[in-house]
Amino acid sequence: MFTFDVTDIRVRYADTDQMGYVYYGNYARFYEIGRVEALRSLGFHYKEMEASGVMMPVYENKSRYLKPARYDDLLRVRVTIPELPKIRIIFQYEVLNQADELLNKGETTLVFQRMDTGRLCPAPAAMLNALKPFFESAD
Repeated sequence: MFTFDVTDIRVRYADTDQMGYVYYGNYARFYEIGRVEALRSLGFHYKEMEASGVMMPVYENKSRYLKPARYDDLLRVRVTIPELPKIRIIFQYEVLNQADELLNKGETTLVFQRMDTGRLCPAPAAMLNALKPFFESAD
């Protein structure tokens, strides 16, 4: 299992609704920030993958809102990849505030898709090679 924490995501005034809570749709943006930075931490860059002709559209998005995030909170997004990807990759998220309170839990499933044909394809070898060490058992 691979886990990475993205820290210091400041809630902006524009992120909030009339009640002063982070608007629910913004959690998908926090998830995207988390997954892109988690992959970047492995030396894998989404932009390079797209340049090679593969994209990762979101297939499914789930969120559970436990407590509200508020204006000026400093958020941490914990990203977990629970299994090696094949044609799909699952990301799990926990969004915590500066007091380490769990505010939101989520999960997205993305698929690997060739940009030229629109057909699904296996995960890029570079991504698999970067992730494999986190899934090897320690004997």
